[in-house]
Amino acid sequence: MQFHIENMTCGGCVRGVTRAIHSVDPGAAVEADPRARKLTVQSIKPGAEFLPALAAAGFDAKIQ
Repeated sequence: MQFHIENMTCGGCVRGVTRAIHSVDPGAAVEADPRARKLTVQSIKPGAEFLPALAAAGFDAKIQ
């Protein structure tokens, strides 16, 4: 699944969103592209389950 995260702009942001994703699914594979503001996640959990964790970490994410 892919997320668009407008305020993910640097390596620190990538670490923050990765921590948020792993708080929901520690086994998720995370690939981030801060330039494109795109986060790709491979997980058995549905995308909507990650949105509250991302929001709590300060990232306004939208499922693409």
